[in-house]
Amino acid sequence: MAQGSAGSDGGQVTRGSENGAIPALRWHQHREAWAFVALRFVPALAALSLVWEVAQLPLYTLWEEGMPQQVVFAVLHCTVGDVLIGLSALLLALTATRAGPWRGWRWPELTAVATVIGVGYTGFSEWLNTVLRQSWSYSDWMPVLPVVDVGLSPLLQWIVIPPMALWLARRYFLAETALPSGAAPQPVRLTRADFYANPNSSPHEPGERR
Repeated sequence: MAQGSAGSDGGQVTRGSENGAIPALRWHQHREAWAFVALRFVPALAALSLVWEVAQLPLYTLWEEGMPQQVVFAVLHCTVGDVLIGLSALLLALTATRAGPWRGWRWPELTAVATVIGVGYTGFSEWLNTVLRQSWSYSDWMPVLPVVDVGLSPLLQWIVIPPMALWLARRYFLAETALPSGAAPQPVRLTRADFYANPNSSPHEPGERR
């Protein structure tokens, strides 16, 4: 029987046997992955996005022409939109990189894919709403990319904020889920019989006995 083995980072798990190997569980089948996304990444993304939205207000005509309540609503509305875009970008990046248990995520690749998705969507949205629909407009302070007439600030937001949010989220989540001092993660062994007995079950934590 083939032995299960831990990945190079101590968290990636392979399992199966010579006669019946089963595929490794994907990220969405791990409770820790959802906890990281919902409890650490989303709050970090929301806080950083709120700061950025407030800071870039003078780059839009709303800053001078809008009523205070309109400005407040716009900031909150855009922050919620940022969170939805960032969350969607991360989930798509996790799927695209075929991520498994969160300790085995390829962070540089994951960050790059999420950033590209965020920049791509934001560039299209800014062009659609400023050039085509004219839903909002830039002030004279906004640096604008030639040809496409898209503001530089919203694009920079998606180059800076998602990587920073992921870094912060990972840092705090690692601290919360750190193994006891001196403890090493153990390989998880799961046979075909175990899997089909309970298809919705997830592997035990490293070092936990079945």
